[in-house]
Amino acid sequence: MTTTTPPNSPRLSAAVQRIQPSPTIAVTNKAAELKRQGRDIIGLGAGEPDFDTPDFVKDAAIAAIRAGQTKYTGVDGTPELKAAVQAKFKRDNNLDYGLDQITINAGGKHTIFNALLATLDPGDEVIIPAPYWVSYPDIVLLAGATPVIVACGVDQGFKMTPAQLEAAITPATKWLIFNSPSNPTGAAYTRAELKALTDVLMRAPHVMVMADDMYEHIVYDGFDFGTLAEVEPGLYDRTLTVNGASKAYAMTGWRIGFAGGPAWLIKAIAKLQSQSTSNPCSISMAATVAALNGDQSFLIERNAAFQRRRDLVVSMLNQTPGLICPRPEGAFYVYPDCTGLIGKTTPDGKVLTDDEAVAAYLLESEGVAVVHGAAFGGSPAFRISYATSDALLEDACTRIQRAVGRLV
Repeated sequence: MTTTTPPNSPRLSAAVQRIQPSPTIAVTNKAAELKRQGRDIIGLGAGEPDFDTPDFVKDAAIAAIRAGQTKYTGVDGTPELKAAVQAKFKRDNNLDYGLDQITINAGGKHTIFNALLATLDPGDEVIIPAPYWVSYPDIVLLAGATPVIVACGVDQGFKMTPAQLEAAITPATKWLIFNSPSNPTGAAYTRAELKALTDVLMRAPHVMVMADDMYEHIVYDGFDFGTLAEVEPGLYDRTLTVNGASKAYAMTGWRIGFAGGPAWLIKAIAKLQSQSTSNPCSISMAATVAALNGDQSFLIERNAAFQRRRDLVVSMLNQTPGLICPRPEGAFYVYPDCTGLIGKTTPDGKVLTDDEAVAAYLLESEGVAVVHGAAFGGSPAFRISYATSDALLEDACTRIQRAVGRLV
């Protein structure tokens, strides 16, 4: 006989009871289950490029397998990958890190998890601009610290202002988590906007900075990407610059994240990793060496496809009564405001009371899976990932228009 432990069972730790399952993974899993049941579903919930991993990267992985690179490695990465990351930071971001300042982890989420678990205690505060990536607050809660959410609405382009940052900082602030281009909104900060924020941070020397740059290579319309420690070198000693192979190189399943930062923090991350996962996959690391050191020109072609898809989705959603969809500067998400749909009634008599109800209606009525905005701390809205084919996106937006058109 099997038994199920209740969600708030005394058998579970207080830490695990403070967090929720990832909403984005939940939506992706639900869409997959409906497909298995025979439903015609278009899944726009996953933050995953539809492009394949480049062939030269796959070839490097195959070569590593054949060369027997299948053993344990250094706990926080191979010297070869650390050197490739070191070169990447210098080439792309004008940041100089020693090899002892670089960590390699099992995905960007793992990098962030390790850094926060290694540094946070109860009573510490972490500033998180909203809308935010779903895992930030939960990792902070798991560590026993307090997320301090700063609401950055559509009226301000989903970007935190210097005044908001200054107001959020207290003596208890340990970290600012900063993501540009953003998941879920695609909003990206200009260098001038970054400098205005770093001016505030320079007046708060006790605050550490986590720059989540996972989408740095996915920007549009000639946008000039910058990262915080590059824009303000005075923050170098207290900034962890986080990145990874997942998004730009279409390597989500390979699970490689990396970061550069102060040596004391990198050492602490390695200590934590030595008692949890140990080294990332040796084959994935060999592939990432090839990705970072290889020809980067394919990124231009893929970005052109993403930009075309962005323009298609933004145009069609803005032609939908009740939706307002800003045009993002980067990543592969749009975050339409659905205030105009709240309070409307579906054909079967249900009132759309919030954005979760809107997302459920789109899935049930037209088979379009999106993630509701409350999951990202920004309502009423929903996130669409346009990292899929033009044809599917056009079909999905047509379905959304059809579903909205039936509301009264």
